[in-house]
Amino acid sequence: MNFFFAFVASLLFATAALAQKPTAPPPGSPLRKAILEGLRPTIQKDLGGMAVQFVVKKLSVLNGWAFLEGEVQKKGGGKIDFLKTRYAEDVRSEAFDGPTLFALVRQRGKSWKCVAFAIGPTDVAYATWGKTYGAPRQLFPYQD
Repeated sequence: MNFFFAFVASLLFATAALAQKPTAPPPGSPLRKAILEGLRPTIQKDLGGMAVQFVVKKLSVLNGWAFLEGEVQKKGGGKIDFLKTRYAEDVRSEAFDGPTLFALVRQRGKSWKCVAFAIGPTDVAYATWGKTYGAPRQLFPYQD
């Protein structure tokens, strides 16, 4: 009998977890700033140290995870010349959809760290990130 109640309780917990919905921190909010600042070092390093800023199209946050859909550009708003980055060959072969950016960021203590990202993907780069990294599936527009 105890097994039955434990099973029912676990089903209720799982259902409640799936029913949670991501939130979208508004522009200028401390949470949004913290997430973007946590992402920035990884993207800047990937682009050869270039100072960058983000154009956020969608930012979803749930249970210490954040998923960003947007674009990356030079700090101050300039376009990035991806031919001068590690993406040059992809640009030349037309296998690059820059400056599109998708990123998965996770909270670690009080800071946020990039877990995965894709710049200029021509496919659904984040399709398996939920399963691969254990992030809530509700964050992603396309769920695996």
